[in-house]
Amino acid sequence: MATRDELRRRLAPSADTLAPLRNYEVTDGETEAAVLVPLYLDEDREPHAVFIKRRDDMRRHPGEIAFPGGQRDLEDTDLEATALREAQEEIGLAPADVELVGTLVPVRTFVTNYVIFPHVGLIEPGHAWVTSEDEVALVMELPLRALVEGFDQRPVTRRGMTFETATYVVGDHLIWGATARILGDLLGRLAPLLDSAG
Repeated sequence: MATRDELRRRLAPSADTLAPLRNYEVTDGETEAAVLVPLYLDEDREPHAVFIKRRDDMRRHPGEIAFPGGQRDLEDTDLEATALREAQEEIGLAPADVELVGTLVPVRTFVTNYVIFPHVGLIEPGHAWVTSEDEVALVMELPLRALVEGFDQRPVTRRGMTFETATYVVGDHLIWGATARILGDLLGRLAPLLDSAG
């Protein structure tokens, strides 16, 4: 079990967590993007994360499981604003309902050339999600302990190529790629809470 204070403490910005952000450079040909990693505690104080499954007809990353997010728009004051705006557009999560508590290490996508800056936000449970019909096929609320238990190096086939990579499987849901790398950082920071849960 965990508390919101413990989540805040483990995800709060520190010299170690801010260093990768300060030293991260977006090169020519890369696009800045941000995602929101929404976390909540259920009635048993078990931490859950909120994911989306992208529609199968999307041009980029079709059918993949991700955190709500997207590329930075000109009107976004910073990447936190990007993450909050995208979460509202994709799943109807109002910025006022999010307590931003920290950032995770940025990750790159290898095919689409995004540099993704993950922002972690605490929310209350029980949201009625309002999804973007153009982008989101499904919203998933997955327990972090189930994600830890579902971790493995597995073969994944994409564009006719098969490669072994870090994955998380919960039920029928496969998480891999950039989202799996973001999730690995998150679970690593929260490991002591998850080890003591249950």
